[in-house]
Amino acid sequence: RVYLSLCLYPYPQAELGLNEHHQNEVINYMRFARFKRGLCLKTVDSCFQDLKDSRLVEETFTVDEVIDMLDGLQTVVHSEVESELINTTYTNVLLLRQLFSQAEKWYLKLQTDVSELENRELLEQVAEFEKSEFTSSNKKPSADLIKPKLAPLNEGGSELLNKTVACLQEENEKLKIRLKTIETQATTALDEKAKLEKSLKDLQMIQGDQKTNANQDITELENKVAALKCQFEKTLNDSTANQKFLEENLVTTKHDLLKVQDQLSTAEKELEKKFQQTAAYRNMKEILTKKNEQIKDLRKKLSKYEPED
Repeated sequence: RVYLSLCLYPYPQAELGLNEHHQNEVINYMRFARFKRGLCLKTVDSCFQDLKDSRLVEETFTVDEVIDMLDGLQTVVHSEVESELINTTYTNVLLLRQLFSQAEKWYLKLQTDVSELENRELLEQVAEFEKSEFTSSNKKPSADLIKPKLAPLNEGGSELLNKTVACLQEENEKLKIRLKTIETQATTALDEKAKLEKSLKDLQMIQGDQKTNANQDITELENKVAALKCQFEKTLNDSTANQKFLEENLVTTKHDLLKVQDQLSTAEKELEKKFQQTAAYRNMKEILTKKNEQIKDLRKKLSKYEPED
């Protein structure tokens, strides 16, 4: 089984130190893994049962017959277990693919520590967590025993990006409303022009001597329409330029965010590297190694005094 390394600390009892949503996701995956594991065990049991039903029909067997039966059983069981392990590996790859795909949508770079997959202490915590979730009353640990965790480094950048997008959307809505208002004004002006032209023609038919004044009115009206048209074009150009500026600002903000995230990632790696080179880290690692050896010796000594069944 492959477990994701999420910087787990020695949490008390069966807790993994995740939020409620992520812990539920882990429980769903463990339920799926338990189901697949049960199917694999049933398949192995059926291999042995088939051998008993098909080959163990006599009371005595020769050594060659027993070896032949065991070789056949080994081949079948080996094939079934290998197939299940391969399928489990592919399943875990698909799970990682889902997580990485979600992270890439937010320009995140996730990392896994493969060495932690063989950490016996963490594996025992996962086993205890599975036992508590599926076989016990699911008691939660006390709040004072849970060690605090560092907040993710990407939350600030994501919040800034969300605010920028929200501002752009709000500005775009304002521009749409303004453009619609200008279009309404232009339509009204055109309708007014049509009405005035019609009235002018009627007056020309009645009063020919007012042609000069009518021409002046038409000129004035045309100038008014031209002014409105210029104002409309100017407003439209300003809106287009403003939208372009906001889009460029958004792209710049995204690049700055990625740059800051890379710098934070590099700084975190350097800090971790410096910490591993400190004397305190090496001393602690030596102390843990000695303690593990002492525990192994104590277990060996205790096993000598345990009563035999």
